[in-house]
Amino acid sequence: MKSLKIIAFLLFIAAGTASAQNRNNAKCPFQFLYHFGDAISDTGNSVRVQPSGPLLPPTRDPYGVTFPGSPTGRWSDGRVDIDYVAEAVGLPNIVPYLSTNASRSIDGVIFSVAGSTALNTSFFESRGIAIPPYNTPLDTQLTWFRSYLQSNCTNQTECAKRQPSNSAVLFEFSELNDIGYALVQGKSIQEVTNYVPLLVDAQIKAAREAIGLGATRVVYTTAAPLGCYPYILTALTTNDTSAYDGLGCLTAVNNVAVKFNNNLTASFLALKAEFPTVNILSADYYATVRGLITLKTPLSSGRRNPALRTCCGVGGSYNYDSSRLCGSPNVTACPNPNNSIYWDGLHFTQRVYRNVIGIQIIPALLLLKCRLI
Repeated sequence: MKSLKIIAFLLFIAAGTASAQNRNNAKCPFQFLYHFGDAISDTGNSVRVQPSGPLLPPTRDPYGVTFPGSPTGRWSDGRVDIDYVAEAVGLPNIVPYLSTNASRSIDGVIFSVAGSTALNTSFFESRGIAIPPYNTPLDTQLTWFRSYLQSNCTNQTECAKRQPSNSAVLFEFSELNDIGYALVQGKSIQEVTNYVPLLVDAQIKAAREAIGLGATRVVYTTAAPLGCYPYILTALTTNDTSAYDGLGCLTAVNNVAVKFNNNLTASFLALKAEFPTVNILSADYYATVRGLITLKTPLSSGRRNPALRTCCGVGGSYNYDSSRLCGSPNVTACPNPNNSIYWDGLHFTQRVYRNVIGIQIIPALLLLKCRLI
């Protein structure tokens, strides 16, 4: 009964926030958005990373099938979460940093790149872990940020608007790519658990730098339940039923995500104590995604929970094959992506992004003294 009440509450908030987004009537005390992270907030940077970007899956159908009807470089059937955030706070004209019009952005710049890690590529190379060539780690995203702040503005008003003191700065490495890459390449739970303090330190270091540059509003998200992703479930599948929780997710992998989230939250609380005048707020991706999966989970679904199947994919228990990704020939999407949690086995559908930001990120931004008018 308690879980049903929680789910109903989540849906109530999501519906109300979606209505607020459609009215686009938030008034916030900041004029610009800066965003660091991975595919959850990548609006088109990864497909612009040379030379591999233009060949990536989200340059092809059926990406973008829900919105706007064609590929946009987003790893989704439509929008990603930052699209909804930007609309809700009245700053819809955000652009990816690598786009040709980034220097003329009037509302915000996205430094996030799909597949990116919090740690540098050299960390993984030294451990024999292969990383995609378009990986743009947090350090590189920060370099872009500094470069952008130093770039020429067309007028004084524009220059003032883009300053961190007039902005909200968001950190969203919710996909835990650092952990996912290692696990699917055979690294143990024990080893990847040792990465957790390093991942947390990387985000805290980045947030401290943003604050040092003048940021007074910082929002961070927890990691999503990594043990529920189809690509992880496929790579780490086992006949040991005790390895799975009641939703069919891998318990040990999710425990790593929980440890990361607890450490990240504690470290950001310490950062808040260090900078008491800075607004530092969190958005809980983990709990919200678990709630959405619970909503989609049939009774007695077992460890092969159909709610964890990929919408756009082919093969196996989770409709996912790493050698035949969404966007490959003869790989089709389900007829209604809105009914799915996972779009391509590695990323969420537009509906999930809308619900997560409605339940978590928008309320956090409203606490930054935004108001509905």
